[in-house]
Amino acid sequence: MVDIVVASVVGVAVGLVFFAWNLTSSPVRDLLEVLLPGVQGSVHGVWLIGGVITALIVRKPGAAIYGEMVAATVSALFGNEWGPLTLLSGAIQGLGAELIFALFLYASWGVGAAMAAGAGAGVAMVVLDLTLWYAGAGALFATVYAISGIASGAIIAGLFSWLAVRALAKTGALDRFAAGRERGDGAYDDEPESANAPDGAAAR
Repeated sequence: MVDIVVASVVGVAVGLVFFAWNLTSSPVRDLLEVLLPGVQGSVHGVWLIGGVITALIVRKPGAAIYGEMVAATVSALFGNEWGPLTLLSGAIQGLGAELIFALFLYASWGVGAAMAAGAGAGVAMVVLDLTLWYAGAGALFATVYAISGIASGAIIAGLFSWLAVRALAKTGALDRFAAGRERGDGAYDDEPESANAPDGAAAR
């Protein structure tokens, strides 16, 4: 129950970030598109944060999909230009991150795994967007959008989410979770959690 509550709170908080980004990001995206069509994908990683950060905190199967879906739902309820299709994006992008954590057997939560999950969400976003929103786009646009979108996912959704979890852990806010007990100054490595976690932590 605690996991669901925390995942929900994180998802809602990220959904509010999505809402704020929806309101303020159009000038940035439009400028980037003018400079190089497709490179606006470099800031789309903001919309991929929900799944990655929720999974890094909760560390349970399904957390990435759940977190991204909650965030997408909040964004849609507040209103945005994509309407109900926001939920489709949330599901697909959350799945992209979820699959990466699953490949790590839900045992690696370091910066490498986080960035890989962010990149996975980026791949999912790129495939969906090129199919749904940019159908018929030329090869140059598709290539630029794919590279920038995946990189944005790795850096913004992956690296920044990992850094955010580190910062939260140092405050003691995550002490009920394995993520809250990892407060060292060095980066978490990507070894299986059971190899270096306190007794019982791997089962959380």
